[in-house]
Amino acid sequence: MQRVIIPVDFSETSLNAARFAAQMLANKESAIAVLYTHYENADDHDITINYQQSLKKEFLKTGVKNIELVHEMGGDLIDNISRLAHTTRATLITMGITGKSAISQAMFGSNTLRLIDKNLYPVMIIPPDAVYKGINHVAFASDFKRIEETTPAELITAVLEIFNPMLHIVNVNKDLHVSLPDEIIAGKEKFNKLFSRFQKEFYFITMNDFYEAIDSFIKDYNIDVLITVPKHQSNSTSIFKSTHTKRLAYHSHIPILAAHE
Repeated sequence: MQRVIIPVDFSETSLNAARFAAQMLANKESAIAVLYTHYENADDHDITINYQQSLKKEFLKTGVKNIELVHEMGGDLIDNISRLAHTTRATLITMGITGKSAISQAMFGSNTLRLIDKNLYPVMIIPPDAVYKGINHVAFASDFKRIEETTPAELITAVLEIFNPMLHIVNVNKDLHVSLPDEIIAGKEKFNKLFSRFQKEFYFITMNDFYEAIDSFIKDYNIDVLITVPKHQSNSTSIFKSTHTKRLAYHSHIPILAAHE
């Protein structure tokens, strides 16, 4: 069974993300939605249970087959979620995010980004304006460098198996010319082996602006989810380091799946 942890603090941001996740997991027999709520003191216990039960009913109406409720008092939210993901061998964590200007929702959004930095399990960031239309086309942005070392293929595969989408592997490189260099051709073969279970297409875009290229690609190919692999901060030259994943998260209109190398 594939466990998907859905943290909710019952803010608008978290409820939007939870409802998107419910549609995403509807009628998925092999998936378990784990609704997780963290609260600060014992006075909040009863209301937390009531809110969780209400959300569970909403999930059931949406068509989610398997639901677990987890609540926890005290401790650090990110440490708690990371521990839960580890002890339950979670497949995915989904959380919401808002634009930087939305001060009232900033705490939940910043926790989402903290989770990406700290957690080793894949995190799907759900934008507030994301509209669920199925997950049929997933793009994987790659720099085609150290592919086997830096691609968490097993973790990504476990997520993709929930949806069995077409995988679009895209590389943006201002130095690419008409013919692909040998290392890129070799990289295609590595990706074919790493993601052999899925249908794949490869795209090589010659543009200076990575974000403009990805934005256009998402629109042109009706991409439902974008995968990025944040690199360690020591790799400061990489366009896919964590800070760039954060920029994508704040500006994207589709979910971003961040899976650490």
